Amino acid sequence: MAETDILVVGAGAAGIAAARAVRAAGRACQVLEARGRIGGRAWTERATLAAPFDLGATWLHQAGDNPLAPLAEAAGARPFDHDAVRSHACFVAGRPATPAEMAAYDAAYAAFHPALRAARGRLGPAASAGEAAPRGGPWDATVAHWEGPVICAAPLVAMDLGDFLDTQLDPPNLLLPEGVGTLLEGLAAGLPIACGAVVERIAWGGRRVVAEGGFGRIAARAAIVTVPTAVLAAGALRFDPALPPAVEQAAHDLPLGLLSKIGLRASGADRLGLAPFAGLERQVAREDEAAMTFIAWPFGQDHLMGFLGGEAAWALSAEGPAALAAHARAELRRAYGARADRALLPADEEGAWLASDWGRDPFARGAYSHARPGRASARGVLGAPLAGGRLCFAGEACHPRLAATLAGAWESGAAAARAALGHLLTETA
Repeated sequence: MAETDILVVGAGAAGIAAARAVRAAGRACQVLEARGRIGGRAWTERATLAAPFDLGATWLHQAGDNPLAPLAEAAGARPFDHDAVRSHACFVAGRPATPAEMAAYDAAYAAFHPALRAARGRLGPAASAGEAAPRGGPWDATVAHWEGPVICAAPLVAMDLGDFLDTQLDPPNLLLPEGVGTLLEGLAAGLPIACGAVVERIAWGGRRVVAEGGFGRIAARAAIVTVPTAVLAAGALRFDPALPPAVEQAAHDLPLGLLSKIGLRASGADRLGLAPFAGLERQVAREDEAAMTFIAWPFGQDHLMGFLGGEAAWALSAEGPAALAAHARAELRRAYGARADRALLPADEEGAWLASDWGRDPFARGAYSHARPGRASARGVLGAPLAGGRLCFAGEACHPRLAATLAGAWESGAAAARAALGHLLTETA
């Protein structure tokens, strides 16, 4: 049976950060990754659209204190401030919104977060963000659609109000021309990562942690598990002894929402009147409408990025990526009619589109986490080391401030490494 100092399960952002910290401390580690690639839910695909396309995580949010921002600069990744060029076109019933309508939309958005902050002190500790959200105005549903399904990948009613407010992100938001998945690949260079190594069972009751799977058995003095909460909640990874009930419950209290992403490639020179990085959206009557948002031609490339979140994304996910591609084209026809079809490569042409499939990925089972109403404390419960640091969990779901982001996953992985390294010192003292 192979042995190492610290075992890391998962080679996403949290696992890479943990492994780098362990190696920097002069300790041995082994990373076991179930997929045939590294990066987890950050994956840059380069071939299909003839350009880098991030199928999962896309931005370096809150870049002023995002630990990946300086690492990206040091790697020569050329971070780009997306906020500096943001613009958006909004359609109302198939026509462009008027200036007066856009002013009303902006006012409704400006009122959203203050209303939730005011409600936090008025509503009980189990309140959802949906209970506090403004309702009834002509643009309130559109704002709720953005703040819930589009940004958080879940409806507002499914999310704890306090956790929703505590995890709000500040600008700047950076894009990387080469993709954030590419950045993680570079940061993982030289680490001992075994891909295609599906961990089925972790025995952690003795002095050693033993991971078992088709690869055999590996023993370590401590282990850091970075698999998504949806995988833990499904029981896809068995623990012996069973995890404490509070930890098991935390995995269920931090479910993953779904944000599906698609790239659609242009057929010619028509760019639909949209500048590079321009946003495209439409007014909705209900938060849960299957409306899509788009970002046009990033970095001058010839593809649109489209996003569908929440329950609508889960429904289409069950039908497969082709259903998302068809839906995206239908959404564009709402704004541009037949011009949209002419502007895009035919759906059956090779390289015409590329879509994510996180909902059906057995090693993800969703996009990123939110806390159920009344369960915000679950992030701290899941992130607390067990057995003095012999078993630690890490990932974006464990971070109380930067949840649902690469930065949160990275910082959580580094924190878990410190706990595991501390256990090694205690063990040998």
